[in-house]
Amino acid sequence: MSIKIARIEAFLFRADVKEPVKTSFGSIPRRSVLLLRVEDKDGAHGWGEIWCNFPPFSADNKMRLLETIICPAALSGSYHDPSDAWHVLSVRTHRWALQGAEPGPFAACLGGLDLALWDLVARREKKTLRSMLCGRQTAESIAAYASGLNPDTAQETVSRCRETGFRAFKVKVAFGTAVDERVVSGLARNLRDGEQLMVDANQGWDLAEARRSVPLLGEYGLGWIEEPIAADRPSSEWAELALLSPVPLAGGENVMGYDAFASLIERGHHGVVQPDMLKWGGVTGAYAVGRRAVKMGRSYCPHWLGSGVGLLAAAQVLAAVGGPGMLEHDVMENPLREALSQPFPRVKDGLFPLPDEPGLGIEPDLKASAGWLLNRAEYRSSN
Repeated sequence: MSIKIARIEAFLFRADVKEPVKTSFGSIPRRSVLLLRVEDKDGAHGWGEIWCNFPPFSADNKMRLLETIICPAALSGSYHDPSDAWHVLSVRTHRWALQGAEPGPFAACLGGLDLALWDLVARREKKTLRSMLCGRQTAESIAAYASGLNPDTAQETVSRCRETGFRAFKVKVAFGTAVDERVVSGLARNLRDGEQLMVDANQGWDLAEARRSVPLLGEYGLGWIEEPIAADRPSSEWAELALLSPVPLAGGENVMGYDAFASLIERGHHGVVQPDMLKWGGVTGAYAVGRRAVKMGRSYCPHWLGSGVGLLAAAQVLAAVGGPGMLEHDVMENPLREALSQPFPRVKDGLFPLPDEPGLGIEPDLKASAGWLLNRAEYRSSN
C-alpha cells in the first residue's frame, strides 16, 4: 500500500437553521461543513470532513489554513498508508502550529485529511472502512442515540426521534439547577421500557456546581453525565466527581494527544471515553484510543456534531473497535447532514445500519447541496 496525493478539493458549506443548538457555552445558529475530497495519482478518491461547528465561523479560518499550509505540505510527500501520512504531517506541521498558536485548527485539518485518505484506501481495496481497520467482519449495525437536544424543546424532540427509531437520547444541561432538574426529571419520567437518557453539561459547571448537580441528576438513572467540568481540570476533581456520581462520567471530545488519552483511560474516572476524531487524531488516532478504552473496560462512544461524512466515519470506527459503545447521532436541524452523505442510513429500533459499500459507504450529493456552497478550492501536486 502506498499513497501519492495528486489533488485535494475543499468545499465549504453553510446553512442557517430555525432552531440553534443551545449549549452551556453558547449557541450554534448556523451549520457549517468543511469537506475534503482527496484523489491519488491513479484517480482513486476519498472524502473527509474537518471539525468546525464552533465558533460559528471557524470553518473560514480552516479553509485558509488548508490553502496556505496543510495542502501544500500534504501534496509534497508520498506515504506508506494513511497512518503514516498522519504521523508524518503531524510532525512536519508541529512547529507551525505552535508558532501560530493554533494546535486545534491544525489538528482538525489533519484529522479530516486522515479520514479522506482512509476512505480512499478502503475504496481502492474494495473494503468497508471498518473491515479495512480491523481485518474482520463486524456487526451490520450499531447502537445509536439522539444527540443535541435543547432543554426547552427536549420533550418534542424525544417524541419525534422516538417515532424515527431512536431508543436513547441526550439532552443539554448546565442552564441552572432548577432548569436542569425540571428537564431531566420530565424526560426520565416519560421514558419507555428499554429507553435511555444521558446528559451533557458541555464543561458548564465549576467544581462547586458539579458537586451539587452530578449526584442530583445522576439519581434519575442516567446512562452517563458528560463533561461536568472543563476537560483540563485536575485529575483530583474528576476523581471526586466520579465518586459522587451514581452513574458513569463521560468525556474526551476536548482532549488531544495519545498521552492525554492514555492517562484519561488509565485513571478510570471516565467510564465513557468520547474522542472526536475530526477534532484530533483522525481515524488513525480514534481507532487507537478506542481499542485502548475497550481493552481497559471503558465504553468507547465517539463524539460528533457535523455532517453525515463525519457521522459515517464515527460509525465505521465504532464498529471496528467494538465494545458496548453507542454512536452519537445529531438530530437537530441540519439540512447538510443528509445531503452530503448519500444514501443516508436511517436508525431503526435504536440501531444505525452500516453500509456495505467500500470506504465510508456514502457519497456527498454536491448538486443537491449547491445552494449552501460558499467556497470551493482545488490544490494539485506539482509532480
